[in-house]
Amino acid sequence: MKIKSIQYSPEFIKRWKRVPKNIKQKAIVKEKLFRQNCFHPSLKTHKLKGELSYQWAYSIDYHWRIVFYLNGNKAIFTTVGTHSVYK
Repeated sequence: MKIKSIQYSPEFIKRWKRVPKNIKQKAIVKEKLFRQNCFHPSLKTHKLKGELSYQWAYSIDYHWRIVFYLNGNKAIFTTVGTHSVYK
């Protein structure tokens, strides 16, 4: 599924400022892939459970994730971080 636009929540922006530079560089590359196909296998996009069941996450690397939800062909990035963002 191709994503036409991405909106960044205030929490995402706040947390993004604290992401290490090397992770930001990886995230920028992954976001380009995400825009072309948000379910590309290398992103490991997966549906979340529990209170976050309306959201999805994809992997930046083994530890870092971006959490988002879809509204048509628009993605809203809600947060970024390690597995602790699920709590």
